[in-house]
Amino acid sequence: MGLNMTLEKCDVAIVGGGILGTTISYWLSALYDLKICVIEKERDVAMHTSSRNTGLVHSPLHIDPKKNNVIARCAYVGRDWWHALAKKRSLPWKEIGKLEVALDEKQHKTLEKFQKWGVENGMSENELEIMDSKQVSQMEPNVKCHSAIFSKRDVSTDYGILTKQVMMESQKNGTKFLFDHNVVNVEENSEVKLTFTDNSILTSKLLINCAAGHSLDIAKKLGLANEYAHLFFRGEYWVNGNQYDSVKTNIYSVPTNSQFPFLNPHLIKRANGETHVGPNAALVSGPEVYQGSTSDLSSTISEILEIFHGSPRKLFFNRAFLSMVKKEWLSSISKTAMINRVKKFVPSIRSKSFSKRGVAGIRANIITPEGTFLPEVMELKGNHSFHIINYNSPGATGAAAYSALVVKKLQDAGFLDYTQKPKNTIWNFEEIIN
Repeated sequence: MGLNMTLEKCDVAIVGGGILGTTISYWLSALYDLKICVIEKERDVAMHTSSRNTGLVHSPLHIDPKKNNVIARCAYVGRDWWHALAKKRSLPWKEIGKLEVALDEKQHKTLEKFQKWGVENGMSENELEIMDSKQVSQMEPNVKCHSAIFSKRDVSTDYGILTKQVMMESQKNGTKFLFDHNVVNVEENSEVKLTFTDNSILTSKLLINCAAGHSLDIAKKLGLANEYAHLFFRGEYWVNGNQYDSVKTNIYSVPTNSQFPFLNPHLIKRANGETHVGPNAALVSGPEVYQGSTSDLSSTISEILEIFHGSPRKLFFNRAFLSMVKKEWLSSISKTAMINRVKKFVPSIRSKSFSKRGVAGIRANIITPEGTFLPEVMELKGNHSFHIINYNSPGATGAAAYSALVVKKLQDAGFLDYTQKPKNTIWNFEEIIN
């Protein structure tokens, strides 16, 4: 679908063709007969974070139910909805579970906390098992630890493939996907006007902004969230392309710095049979800097100015943050440094077994005016717009459920004052909402 210079209109414009924007388009198209357009600056859906991740369907162990209950519940129920789609359309789905290991008694206490959180977030007690070192060795002879928690619900899949399938389901309902169109300006009056790099224009009665690393910039064009800033961190992996049989399941270790939203390196068994080791969290200058540390010069200068004149500068007076940045960059430039972090719980692992770099992904973290990492999703409303910012891990796991919740919020806010005409759906809207 292309645009010329004349004004074209739609009922709902969704900026961002990742897993979240695509699933929102699916729910809207399944419930209403509306003119819906998903706008994506790349040539296809899921070109960035939605494909550049571990592919794991996560159980909500790391989410404090008192602080982020909605995301935790979406992750829990989302697992079954992705399973239903994968089974129906014969998509990748390997139920291999996840071991999270503790290296000492202090970390064991964290595992006990995670077990409690998991149950409070919907998991049954028999889905989570705390194991001592002997039990871990019986299950995984090459894993050495003090103790571990085994989550039976964790799955390896491919979110890029899942997103493309949801796009096809949405297209069947009439959704238009507008590729290779990058939004450069947004105006909100009686309706929303989007201007693209080729000067073409699209107007819409409602804008839904879920543009991942660009979502804050779009919100700011409408005068929203001006007091917030963002920092970008690249997660990198090393890959064993052969059959790596030393470990059979996904192995995580307890995060060592809870004040920052990053996990320690882990060993992942991908749905395609590969084994990946990583990631780090290397600070970079933009949402698509997959190599090096900077993008184009103007963007880099803009990012540096935002850091040192905005709230992120406060982080650079935090010794723990600076220490983390240094350590993460060391694992970016040294494969040995990365592998040595995993050797703490898989001593037999060798650098030479991981011969190539994997696909890197970027995590966009929102920084509050106080100079801290925002731990939850930010949802903002304009007169004719709804913005979803800071939607991070386990975002892909929860996307099928969270996107339905977004549609319910739009209904409750009066943004969708149309008669519903539900079609045959791959998922049940009311069941997810309830």
